[in-house]
Amino acid sequence: MTGSIILIGPMGSGKSTIGRLLAARLRLRYVDSDALIVHHTGVDIPTIFEIEGESGFRERERKVIADLATWSEPMVLATGGGAILDPANRHHLRQMGQVIHLDVSVDEQLRRIRHDRNRPLLQGTDLDSRLKTLAEQRNTLYRETAHWRVVGDGLRSDQVLRRILRHLQQRAWHLPAGDSGGQTGAK
Repeated sequence: MTGSIILIGPMGSGKSTIGRLLAARLRLRYVDSDALIVHHTGVDIPTIFEIEGESGFRERERKVIADLATWSEPMVLATGGGAILDPANRHHLRQMGQVIHLDVSVDEQLRRIRHDRNRPLLQGTDLDSRLKTLAEQRNTLYRETAHWRVVGDGLRSDQVLRRILRHLQQRAWHLPAGDSGGQTGAK
Protein backbone atom coordinates (compact mmCIF):
# COMPACT_ATOMS: atom_id res chain seq x y z
CA MET A 1 0.00 0.00 0.00
CA THR A 2 1.29 3.45 -0.80
CA GLY A 3 -0.05 6.98 -0.86
CA SER A 4 -0.03 9.85 1.56
CA ILE A 5 -0.54 9.77 5.29
CA ILE A 6 -2.78 12.51 6.62
CA LEU A 7 -2.89 13.48 10.28
CA ILE A 8 -6.07 15.04 11.64
CA GLY A 9 -7.11 15.85 15.17
CA PRO A 10 -7.63 18.64 17.64
CA MET A 11 -5.07 21.32 18.40
CA GLY A 12 -2.40 19.98 20.67
CA SER A 13 -2.83 16.40 19.50
CA GLY A 14 0.69 16.31 18.04
CA LYS A 15 -0.05 16.48 14.32
CA SER A 16 2.95 18.68 13.49
CA THR A 17 5.41 16.89 15.77
CA ILE A 18 4.33 13.39 14.76
CA GLY A 19 4.08 14.45 11.12
CA ARG A 20 7.71 15.56 11.01
CA LEU A 21 8.90 12.40 12.77
CA LEU A 22 6.81 10.14 10.56
CA ALA A 23 7.92 11.84 7.35
CA ALA A 24 11.56 11.48 8.35
CA ARG A 25 11.12 7.79 9.19
CA LEU A 26 9.23 7.03 5.98
CA ARG A 27 11.44 9.29 3.87
CA LEU A 28 8.42 11.21 2.64
CA ARG A 29 7.87 14.91 2.20
CA TYR A 30 6.35 16.61 5.25
CA VAL A 31 3.64 19.19 4.57
CA ASP A 32 1.75 21.28 7.12
CA SER A 33 -1.40 22.81 5.60
CA ASP A 34 -1.36 25.73 8.06
CA ALA A 35 2.29 26.46 7.22
CA LEU A 36 1.39 26.51 3.51
CA ILE A 37 -1.35 29.05 4.19
CA VAL A 38 1.11 31.23 6.10
CA HIS A 39 3.65 30.86 3.28
CA HIS A 40 1.10 31.85 0.60
CA THR A 41 -0.26 34.84 2.51
CA GLY A 42 2.94 36.08 4.10
CA VAL A 43 1.22 36.57 7.47
CA ASP A 44 0.58 34.34 10.47
CA ILE A 45 -2.74 32.62 11.13
CA PRO A 46 -3.85 34.99 13.93
CA THR A 47 -3.46 37.88 11.46
CA ILE A 48 -5.56 36.05 8.84
CA PHE A 49 -8.27 35.48 11.46
CA GLU A 50 -8.10 39.13 12.52
CA ILE A 51 -8.43 40.46 8.96
CA GLU A 52 -10.60 37.85 7.23
CA GLY A 53 -12.25 36.04 10.13
CA GLU A 54 -12.55 32.31 10.46
CA SER A 55 -14.52 32.05 7.20
CA GLY A 56 -11.67 33.68 5.25
CA PHE A 57 -9.16 31.34 6.81
CA ARG A 58 -11.36 28.29 6.06
CA GLU A 59 -11.62 29.34 2.41
CA ARG A 60 -7.82 29.53 2.19
CA GLU A 61 -7.58 26.15 3.91
CA ARG A 62 -10.07 24.63 1.43
CA LYS A 63 -7.98 25.86 -1.52
CA VAL A 64 -4.71 24.54 -0.06
CA ILE A 65 -6.17 21.09 0.62
CA ALA A 66 -7.74 20.92 -2.85
CA ASP A 67 -4.33 21.77 -4.31
CA LEU A 68 -2.55 19.17 -2.16
CA ALA A 69 -5.05 16.55 -3.33
CA THR A 70 -3.70 16.99 -6.88
CA TRP A 71 -0.09 16.21 -5.91
CA SER A 72 1.12 12.87 -7.19
CA GLU A 73 3.99 12.66 -4.71
CA PRO A 74 3.17 10.81 -1.46
CA MET A 75 3.57 12.95 1.65
CA VAL A 76 2.85 13.13 5.34
CA LEU A 77 0.30 15.91 5.75
CA ALA A 78 -0.50 17.58 9.07
CA THR A 79 -3.76 19.50 8.85
CA GLY A 80 -5.18 22.24 11.00
CA GLY A 81 -7.61 21.08 13.68
CA GLY A 82 -10.64 22.50 11.84
CA ALA A 83 -9.79 21.21 8.36
CA ILE A 84 -12.42 18.48 8.74
CA LEU A 85 -15.23 21.03 9.10
CA ASP A 86 -15.49 21.35 5.31
CA PRO A 87 -17.07 18.38 3.48
CA ALA A 88 -14.82 18.93 0.43
CA ASN A 89 -11.75 18.77 2.68
CA ARG A 90 -12.94 15.54 4.26
CA HIS A 91 -13.43 14.02 0.81
CA HIS A 92 -10.01 15.16 -0.45
CA LEU A 93 -8.18 13.95 2.65
CA ARG A 94 -9.69 10.45 2.44
CA GLN A 95 -8.85 10.23 -1.26
CA MET A 96 -5.20 11.19 -0.68
CA GLY A 97 -4.29 8.19 1.45
CA GLN A 98 -4.54 6.91 5.01
CA VAL A 99 -6.14 9.41 7.39
CA ILE A 100 -5.02 9.01 11.00
CA HIS A 101 -6.97 10.69 13.78
CA LEU A 102 -4.56 11.71 16.54
CA ASP A 103 -7.01 11.83 19.41
CA VAL A 104 -6.40 13.40 22.82
CA SER A 105 -8.74 14.34 25.63
CA VAL A 106 -9.53 17.93 26.52
CA ASP A 107 -7.45 17.50 29.69
CA GLU A 108 -4.45 16.45 27.59
CA GLN A 109 -5.00 19.38 25.23
CA LEU A 110 -5.07 21.77 28.19
CA ARG A 111 -1.79 20.36 29.45
CA ARG A 112 -0.14 20.71 26.04
CA ILE A 113 -1.39 24.10 24.81
CA ARG A 114 -2.25 26.08 27.93
CA HIS A 115 0.43 28.70 27.23
CA ASP A 116 0.25 28.76 23.41
CA ARG A 117 -0.79 32.25 22.28
CA ASN A 118 -0.76 31.47 18.54
CA ARG A 119 -4.20 29.82 18.39
CA PRO A 120 -6.87 32.32 17.31
CA LEU A 121 -9.85 30.17 18.30
CA LEU A 122 -8.65 30.15 21.91
CA GLN A 123 -7.97 33.83 22.46
CA GLY A 124 -9.99 35.63 25.13
CA THR A 125 -11.96 32.57 26.18
CA ASP A 126 -12.25 30.11 29.01
CA LEU A 127 -9.83 27.57 27.57
CA ASP A 128 -11.44 24.48 29.12
CA SER A 129 -14.95 25.43 27.95
CA ARG A 130 -13.76 26.38 24.46
CA LEU A 131 -11.86 23.11 23.98
CA LYS A 132 -14.91 21.13 25.15
CA THR A 133 -17.13 23.00 22.68
CA LEU A 134 -14.68 22.39 19.82
CA ALA A 135 -14.48 18.70 20.74
CA GLU A 136 -18.28 18.42 20.69
CA GLN A 137 -18.39 20.08 17.26
CA ARG A 138 -15.53 18.12 15.70
CA ASN A 139 -15.08 14.66 17.26
CA THR A 140 -17.73 13.00 15.08
CA LEU A 141 -16.17 14.53 11.96
CA TYR A 142 -12.69 13.33 12.96
CA ARG A 143 -14.03 9.81 13.39
CA GLU A 144 -15.97 9.91 10.10
CA THR A 145 -12.94 11.15 8.19
CA ALA A 146 -10.23 8.94 9.67
CA HIS A 147 -9.39 5.46 8.50
CA TRP A 148 -8.10 4.78 12.02
CA ARG A 149 -7.32 6.47 15.31
CA VAL A 150 -4.43 6.70 17.76
CA VAL A 151 -5.17 7.90 21.29
CA GLY A 152 -2.21 9.93 22.53
CA ASP A 153 -3.15 10.79 26.11
CA GLY A 154 -0.08 10.40 28.32
CA LEU A 155 2.12 9.22 25.46
CA ARG A 156 5.38 10.74 24.24
CA SER A 157 5.76 11.44 20.54
CA ASP A 158 8.09 8.46 20.03
CA GLN A 159 5.42 6.15 21.51
CA VAL A 160 2.74 7.50 19.18
CA LEU A 161 5.14 7.19 16.26
CA ARG A 162 5.83 3.53 17.07
CA ARG A 163 2.09 2.80 17.20
CA ILE A 164 1.61 4.40 13.79
CA LEU A 165 4.56 2.54 12.26
CA ARG A 166 3.32 -0.80 13.62
CA HIS A 167 -0.15 -0.12 12.22
CA LEU A 168 1.26 0.81 8.81
CA GLN A 169 3.37 -2.33 8.76
CA GLN A 170 0.32 -4.45 9.59
CA ARG A 171 -1.49 -2.81 6.68
CA ALA A 172 1.41 -3.68 4.35
CA TRP A 173 2.45 -0.06 3.99
CA HIS A 174 5.79 0.26 2.22
CA LEU A 175 8.15 1.13 5.07
CA PRO A 176 11.84 1.83 4.44
CA ALA A 177 14.04 -1.26 4.63
CA GLY A 178 14.61 -2.40 8.18
CA ASP A 179 11.92 -0.14 9.67
CA SER A 180 9.55 -2.36 11.58
CA GLY A 181 8.08 0.33 13.79
CA GLY A 182 10.32 -0.77 16.64
CA GLN A 183 12.72 1.51 18.45
CA THR A 184 12.77 5.04 17.14
CA GLY A 185 15.97 6.09 18.83
CA ALA A 186 14.06 8.68 20.86
CA LYS A 187 13.81 8.31 24.61
